[in-house]
Amino acid sequence: MSINVSAFEKVQAQLQGLFDEVGTLSKKKPDDAINKFKLKIINPILAEANKLLTGDHKPFSDFEQFDEDSLPTNSDTVLILSQYLNCLEKLRADNIKVYGGHWYWVENGNRTDIRTAPPKKITW
Repeated sequence: MSINVSAFEKVQAQLQGLFDEVGTLSKKKPDDAINKFKLKIINPILAEANKLLTGDHKPFSDFEQFDEDSLPTNSDTVLILSQYLNCLEKLRADNIKVYGGHWYWVENGNRTDIRTAPPKKITW
């Protein structure tokens, strides 16, 4: 499997930022609906994540993005974002290896020059 590392890292960082922001909202008002403006930001990033997370890496086979007509709650949004982050980390962990004490992305079985952090413990 070949991953566009730059696209992956961008999507992962964006989803982490959204997770952090909506997580703060969810702690204050978990049952409040997220607004359409935020969904217009979240949904395109989920679409990019879906391009990366194919097959078994995708968190939900029947979920693509949030429906703007039936706004999800803050806590529902956090739930989905956390699952996407976990699946992205699983994909990353499946495509990195340690060489000489440093972690690198692997492409087609070969180490690239792109360093990364060690895999995180995924909580399922």
